[in-house]
Amino acid sequence: MKQQNENEESNATSVSVQSDRTFLATEPIGKLLAKLALPTIAAQLINMLYNIVDRIYIGHIPDTGAMALTGVGVCMPLIMIITAFAALVGNGGAPRATIFMGKNKKDDAEKILANCFTMQILLSVILTVVLLIWNRDFLLAFGASANTIEYAASYMNIYALGTIFVQLTLGMNAFITAQGFAKEGMLSVLIGAIANIILDPIFIFGLHMGVRGAALATVISQCCSCVWVISFLFGKRTTLRIRGKNMGLKAAYILPCLALGSAIFIMQGSESIISVCFNSSLLKYGGDIAVGAMTILTSVMQFAMLPLQGLGQGAQPIISYNYGAKNASRVRAAFKLLLKVSLLYSTILWLFIICFPKVFASIFTTDAALIAFTKDALRYYLAALFMFGIQIACQMTFNALGNAPASILVAIMRKFVLLLPLIFILPHIITADKTMAVYLAEPIADVLAVTFTSILFSFQFKKALREIS
Repeated sequence: MKQQNENEESNATSVSVQSDRTFLATEPIGKLLAKLALPTIAAQLINMLYNIVDRIYIGHIPDTGAMALTGVGVCMPLIMIITAFAALVGNGGAPRATIFMGKNKKDDAEKILANCFTMQILLSVILTVVLLIWNRDFLLAFGASANTIEYAASYMNIYALGTIFVQLTLGMNAFITAQGFAKEGMLSVLIGAIANIILDPIFIFGLHMGVRGAALATVISQCCSCVWVISFLFGKRTTLRIRGKNMGLKAAYILPCLALGSAIFIMQGSESIISVCFNSSLLKYGGDIAVGAMTILTSVMQFAMLPLQGLGQGAQPIISYNYGAKNASRVRAAFKLLLKVSLLYSTILWLFIICFPKVFASIFTTDAALIAFTKDALRYYLAALFMFGIQIACQMTFNALGNAPASILVAIMRKFVLLLPLIFILPHIITADKTMAVYLAEPIADVLAVTFTSILFSFQFKKALREIS
């Protein structure tokens, strides 16, 4: 009877998946994009609250807020690396599990799920040990100064203890959304965000714990999300369940997942390298206030990027399905809509930032000197933001068409070939204000990257459409 129930559940899942995919070829593209993109955007914006809320509260700590904000900003490269490892396993394993579900091979899908769960735990233990032993060395290398290292180390010492919660929450939540449980996936993020918003002021101000309180609030919040995610995947409501018998690592299951997740790991992990380069260069030319401003600039950039990525992720199944179905006209129409909406969003946000930079800076700090400095830096750093809708639309479409090499190429071109050298070259060219020259590396790299991406995309997209016409 138990086996029969599992078979019926598996067949029902297969039918459900087929039904969900059919409407990708029939519903109006505009309605479809809104249906798929809005929950993704909401979940990403909620997830961003973990770091943003911490920074807002930390920036408002009396007397030491500006310096504490700078110290926590230096922690971001390490946090990016932690989340990149979560994506390596989760974003590599979840799609493969879904593929096996579509093939009606539920046992294989559950073995992938359990293997990824085990791998996340192993990675969490390794990362925790590394961070606890060497976090101070990493932070100094990432741009912490004698004035900010204590704040940064205090934050990371506590955050490191919650690495396992971060890994399991971010990595395993991908398996919830991959099964079509969009509301449950969003709820897991929402639980942590609400807990973080409530606990931050209690620990930071009420208990006078400062940056340690912010870190503790984040760890507890991630723990709450983790409990929800793991309870769901071990429970009866999920289609794929974590079973003890499947948790032994097997190369045939885990290695393909790591291979598939390596692309997004490279993309996310590279952000930490770029952050380190910015912080070290800014500390040299502008001091702690320039590094503190970079923390705010990064937060605003995250706010700009996440909705764009959500739009792209919403469009991906539409483009992918119709590309597989050889419906070239629908693929073309979906990309054009994605491009228009992305460009409209990036342009509107760019106008707001250019016209009201002080408003954005004031969200994160009350320090008058830091606000004044950040106000000008925002205009330099995000001068080409209006073009970024093109970059994201093209890059996400590369992914949707299965063209991973092109997607990775444009990411490497922007970050390593263009942005990284410009961070160090421009201060020697624009000597009047070397600090602002560092910030200018971002818009110059964006203009060049968008140009390169547009040219590459025009050829690759036409080629892809010819193949299915």
